[in-house]
Amino acid sequence: MPLDLAWLRAHLPHQGTMCLLDRIDDWNAQGIRCTAVSHRALQNPLRAHGRLGAVCGIEYAVQAMAAHGALLAAPDTPPRTGYLTSARELTLHVARLDTIDAELSVMAALRYGDANTVLYDFTVSAMGDLLLSGRVTVVLDAAKSGTRP
Repeated sequence: MPLDLAWLRAHLPHQGTMCLLDRIDDWNAQGIRCTAVSHRALQNPLRAHGRLGAVCGIEYAVQAMAAHGALLAAPDTPPRTGYLTSARELTLHVARLDTIDAELSVMAALRYGDANTVLYDFTVSAMGDLLLSGRVTVVLDAAKSGTRP
């Protein structure tokens, strides 16, 4: 059963219009698949000069990763703050996301994770067309541990 925007806002540190995902469609211990329509919103906070560049898809992927972490965490665990430390093997197949009429499908597959660091492969697609892909590393709770990203 999909988890909706209300669940996402209750479990992610991203709030208001910065919560870019609309629902979680599927997940297991290895990964997550989410849907988003916020790429079409004029009030999308990542827009610059009226456009949403494809590289902003990384933030969609990072939010899917955060949702995955929340699903794997113990119940009633507060959202953890993460700092993007690396984006590698990034391939952009389009220049912009705001020109895509279809819903975005955001998939993140856990490659490695421990108490402080997670590494995911991700894809963002629409109607079966790959828009961007890559690999992202996030350090969790870096400010609390005294680590600077």
